[in-house]
Amino acid sequence: MGLLDAILGRSKPVRPDLDQLFAVPSAALTLQAATGFTPTGLGSVCFAGVEGGGFARLQEDVRELLDADTERGGIPVEFSRDAYGYTWLLATHPADDTAGLVNDLHAVNTLLQDGGFGPHLLCSLIGFRDAAGRALALVYLYKRGTFYPFAPLPGGAEKRDNQLELQVRGALGDELRVEKDLSRWFPVWGAPGL
Repeated sequence: MGLLDAILGRSKPVRPDLDQLFAVPSAALTLQAATGFTPTGLGSVCFAGVEGGGFARLQEDVRELLDADTERGGIPVEFSRDAYGYTWLLATHPADDTAGLVNDLHAVNTLLQDGGFGPHLLCSLIGFRDAAGRALALVYLYKRGTFYPFAPLPGGAEKRDNQLELQVRGALGDELRVEKDLSRWFPVWGAPGL
């Protein structure tokens, strides 16, 4: 960062550290002890759609990599588009295999980044539920290199449980790099895996 940046209050963006995803299995244990939320085995990666043969080939490479275990009972990945035109990849694992889920999400992010599509990556999320059926996601913001909790209120009214989100931030602040700027805690309504 240069002198002019310091004077004008600009800072360098945090470089994405995809290895931060590997802290999620441990954080999931802390989350369960602190709040009762357990992993669902669902996780997804969101990226801006790109046209062209190179991206289509990369998307097929991702599908082949993650679907390699379908002959042994694994669940195939699903691609979908949301109302905003973003592409989502949904990976499914047994609920007690958070490490395997994180490995798949990391592999997708790495393949996209190494294929030159890193700027199109938006976020990854890992889904959780509690005994009452409430949903929670830990969202990794690719461009910020940080996590934040997203807790939609039940009923589909597009309202958030802010108190729960702050409780999760407090519980996981020592385990994950939690986004400090609350205005960056974007809602991901209807995200696959939530």
